[in-house]
Amino acid sequence: MAQNKTQPGSASVAAYLEAVDHPRRREDAMVLDRLFQEVTGFQPRMWGDTIIGYGRYDYTYESGRSGSFLATGFAPRKANMVVYVMPGYADFSEILDRLGPHRLGKSCLYLGALSKVDLDVLAELIRAGLADLGQRWPVFPE
Repeated sequence: MAQNKTQPGSASVAAYLEAVDHPRRREDAMVLDRLFQEVTGFQPRMWGDTIIGYGRYDYTYESGRSGSFLATGFAPRKANMVVYVMPGYADFSEILDRLGPHRLGKSCLYLGALSKVDLDVLAELIRAGLADLGQRWPVFPE
């Protein structure tokens, strides 16, 4: 069976953050790194070349496919900050209504400037996402 394309790596998170091209995106990424560390209690780790993950979970689906993936995290992309806090199981609309401008993907959240986002609500969303994930699969600090 094929492995996930995105695997944990050994690259330096600090070096990656320092190398983010756009100054505002770089500053926002550093804010998110501090927020994720504070909320999760986990140290960051690079997943693939561009995702900063906090913790991991191991899964086995009914199909038999199994693997590991980051429990939560983010990626500073050119157009948006992509936040991986949505396990895809629970309805977090009540929290999202208070977050500020965002778009939803299948299992991620797209944010523009963090100055327009309520970081306390984002912290609540990260906690809720991890709690929801932890009801389905064990979450490990990595």
